[in-house]
Amino acid sequence: MSGDARKTAEGLSYLSGFGNEHSSEAVPGALPEGRNSPQRAPLGLYAEQLSGTAFTEPRAHNRRSWLYRIRPSAAHPAFSRADNGLMRSAPFTETVPDPNRLRWNPLPEPAPGTDFLTGLWTLGGNGDATQRTGMAVHVYHANASMHRVFSDADGELLIVPERGGLLLRTEFGLLHVEPAEVALIPRGVRFRVELLDDSARGYVCENYGAPFRLPDLGPIGANGLANARDFRAPVAAYEDVEGPVEVVNKFCGNLWSTMYDHSPLDVVAWHGNHVPYVYDLRRFNVIGTISYDHPDPSIFTVLTSPSDTPGLAGVDFVVFAPRWLVGEDTFRPPYFHRNVMSEYMGLVEGAYDAKAEGFVPGGGSLHNMMSAHGPDRDTFDGASTAELAPRKIDDGLAFMFETRWPVTLTAHAARADHLQSGYDEVWQALERHFRPLH
Repeated sequence: MSGDARKTAEGLSYLSGFGNEHSSEAVPGALPEGRNSPQRAPLGLYAEQLSGTAFTEPRAHNRRSWLYRIRPSAAHPAFSRADNGLMRSAPFTETVPDPNRLRWNPLPEPAPGTDFLTGLWTLGGNGDATQRTGMAVHVYHANASMHRVFSDADGELLIVPERGGLLLRTEFGLLHVEPAEVALIPRGVRFRVELLDDSARGYVCENYGAPFRLPDLGPIGANGLANARDFRAPVAAYEDVEGPVEVVNKFCGNLWSTMYDHSPLDVVAWHGNHVPYVYDLRRFNVIGTISYDHPDPSIFTVLTSPSDTPGLAGVDFVVFAPRWLVGEDTFRPPYFHRNVMSEYMGLVEGAYDAKAEGFVPGGGSLHNMMSAHGPDRDTFDGASTAELAPRKIDDGLAFMFETRWPVTLTAHAARADHLQSGYDEVWQALERHFRPLH
């Protein structure tokens, strides 16, 4: 994609408050004043509401947007089943949940002409998409832009690029997302992915449950972690295109396809809070210890999807952003750990401070609930003897999809050639140091 496309995608506006009402119009006068659905919408447009939550959910949690478009979404022919490729959805029943620690190398090079949708490769997940519970972990590797349009009725998509920028053409406008940023496409929003480089690789969390929101700060107070004003929404932009356009819909775990006689990305104006956005992970305001002990990873939560149990997330998105380590008499890397939550970790750039080797950008690891994990031998030895001067970690960017349920693998993830053998060996060299005093 040319530099012009990158420049076009810069038409982004900062959200004045995450989840609050926002608006944009590509043509002056396209937004009606004083009512959502007037008898005649301005400029001959159709008024249409897109609801991301039930109508009666509490106001603070309710997500909906009004779209003013050239044609209503109802104007389309019937859908028919399409090939799912290597995309899978909950419930995951191809394998049984696996308690072993697992790690994958990056996806191999895709075949020529592989777009984002074809390049989606599902690692696993949990819950049930038809019940709107749980999540799925996908990775993608693409070398071609999409010429079709995609929407996901099952959940929202959190896209984490690792290599190559993306231009997301959505119903709401354009989103430009690069590595070290993330983009969220809400449930049901139509979009197309165009590559800004020769190829693109990254990760996707498909969240079937409650929409992602900012976590409560509790004792942290009013400031810290991700700031609401740093989330960027698109400025309205529309396609007025006549002619066949393939539209693919993910519904209850399967892909369905039909041919429109026009582009469905024809929204001229919009307002609401069910809105796609981009967030720069480098803006995350890290909170950490200034005395002793390594803080729990929950302190690095960017977004959370709450469950029916307070404090227990269906899925959290956690980032290990650049930060200073200053703890005294403290083992500074992530500690040895067993967790009721299941953790899928990916690496966007650089290295991760708990692993000396084997965990590389584009790869990922899975530590299911109560699977013991932590630093490898070299990391442990180095951290146990290091001089504890203040140190800044700025040579890597890792993240985690953390979920309340075990992640069950797809069959192709369980037998993949790029699944590392011998991952357990990174902990086998840890020696006995116990010396009783008496």
